[in-house]
Amino acid sequence: MISSPRCCWFLSATAAITAYLLSTTAAAAFSLVLRPTQASSLHTTARSSATNLDEPENTADTVCTKNDDDPTMTTTTTTSLRSVRKILPPTNRHWVGDGFHVYPVFANAAFTEEVSPLLMFDYAAPKQFPAKQLGHPLGVGQHPHRGFETVTVAFQGEVEHKDSTGVTDVIGQGDVQWMTAGRGIIHQEFHSNKFTKEGGTFEMCQLWVNLPKQHKMTKPKYQALLNKDIPVVNLPLDAPDDDAVMAQARIIAGALGETPGAASTFSPVQMWDVTLPHAGAEVDVPYPPEHQLMVFVRRGSVDIISTNDRDDKLKSSSLGPQDVAMMRMDGAGTVRFRVNEPDSSIMILGGEPIDEPIAAQGPFVMNTHDEIRKAITDYQMGKFGK
Repeated sequence: MISSPRCCWFLSATAAITAYLLSTTAAAAFSLVLRPTQASSLHTTARSSATNLDEPENTADTVCTKNDDDPTMTTTTTTSLRSVRKILPPTNRHWVGDGFHVYPVFANAAFTEEVSPLLMFDYAAPKQFPAKQLGHPLGVGQHPHRGFETVTVAFQGEVEHKDSTGVTDVIGQGDVQWMTAGRGIIHQEFHSNKFTKEGGTFEMCQLWVNLPKQHKMTKPKYQALLNKDIPVVNLPLDAPDDDAVMAQARIIAGALGETPGAASTFSPVQMWDVTLPHAGAEVDVPYPPEHQLMVFVRRGSVDIISTNDRDDKLKSSSLGPQDVAMMRMDGAGTVRFRVNEPDSSIMILGGEPIDEPIAAQGPFVMNTHDEIRKAITDYQMGKFGK
């Protein structure tokens, strides 16, 4: 059996993981190694229902006029607006362990150059859990990782983390745990004891961030990023006062304007949690033109507005809950959003693509099959988390 690399928080129980990794066939069976020159031909369609927007690339500043398809859409800006390449709709949810009911957001685009430097993204939409006085907390037992980082963002509820380096921690609303697996770590993730006993609404996401080859065997580490320590940036950046603020972005990683994110990263990564409270508002967000960019809608609805080079008009791409827009790398340095529902929330994700092969099997992400074999052997020999 080959476990799908798309699973987050990996497998449902320690026994399943251990049995697979110790099986006689595991060392010979691997997921496909995706080289950057191959990935687009192998995985360009993330879902059969994905909306591909095959408009010409937007490479220059444009003066835009009224859009005949939407008479209310006008602009006098000369800003070059980044455009949408395709939209991936929500996938079917599945359980990871017994505590995380997740959408595999990137679906078949996961573990390809389309989302680099990210690898995959699981989103646990808001779900009510009853109070539980007896028994073990819900979640996922001990499992290993090597060659990448896991980033867990708590929106509602609490997650308790424990790993083989001795770290034990609980993250709550607004907090982030950034775990570098590096050369090898074993950890577990459960609903916290407090949340288990009290019950409530649980909403989380977890992203896997690739490590460049030179850092894949770095020492494991853990960053606890508390909500109070994550910088918040008002948008637009030039808003003269509070009344002109159309959005707020929490900068988990990367930088927005002159504000650096909270996380320390091994390659340039952008991870922003953005709240858009005002329906009808439009906001321009600067973003590095050389970085990969994905936009995920947590709740509400937004349009991404861009220019159409064929007729100098604006066009809009609508996104609803759990949709993700895969943006073109077209040289534009601004993303424009129009808010369709009050209190909408999005995540802006991406970074500098890592132009290296990807070999992924279950909880390990390396560059070659031989390195995956070595990871399995090292785990069996108890070398992780040292």
